[in-house]
Amino acid sequence: MKFSIFSLLIISILFSQCKPAGEKNTPLPKLGNWHVDEKTVDGKLVQDTVYHTIADFSFTNQEGETITNASVDGKVYVADFFFTTCPTICPIMKKEMIRVYEKFGDNPNFKILSHTIDPNHDTVEVLKDYAQKLGIEDAKTWNFLTGEAEKIYELGQTSYITTAQVDQNEAGGFLHSGAFLLIDDAGHIRGVYDGTKADQVDKLISDIPKLLE
Repeated sequence: MKFSIFSLLIISILFSQCKPAGEKNTPLPKLGNWHVDEKTVDGKLVQDTVYHTIADFSFTNQEGETITNASVDGKVYVADFFFTTCPTICPIMKKEMIRVYEKFGDNPNFKILSHTIDPNHDTVEVLKDYAQKLGIEDAKTWNFLTGEAEKIYELGQTSYITTAQVDQNEAGGFLHSGAFLLIDDAGHIRGVYDGTKADQVDKLISDIPKLLE
């Protein structure tokens, strides 16, 4: 059987449309430790994969409101760690996070949680002033969180699996990574991005809709 060039072009287009979904539709992985939970149901052994999730937390945002896991239950959010007097990477991170906020800030199913690692200085009042200077007038989408220092450090290191701690050898007296962590509506880590690099934040912006959809 012979095909004209036009027929071959049509076949090529149809074939390309039937190919497996590309990167745009590729599901994001669930990061962190996981284990298989086994239980017996109706006499049958059932195996269920249990993935790493963010532990329970309770902090206070720039409006004086208590923010817990329930506040982001069923929502997609990006988490990061910073402090308002940071002389190094924080200004870059916040400039990049503003891009994320401007893209998804109006989506009711999206949140941003920025945790201070200097809660002794970063009070509710300080965080509110900091947020307003960034152009964030309310905490509807972007929450700047403060609370007990040790609980913030523990959550950062064990739940978000990132660096967040006191270190007098570092500029500003604290050590933290520039990571932006993408969390799904069930509390699973689905992506880690360098918040100091525009191309990494571009990737984050392109990945967020995969979870929102």
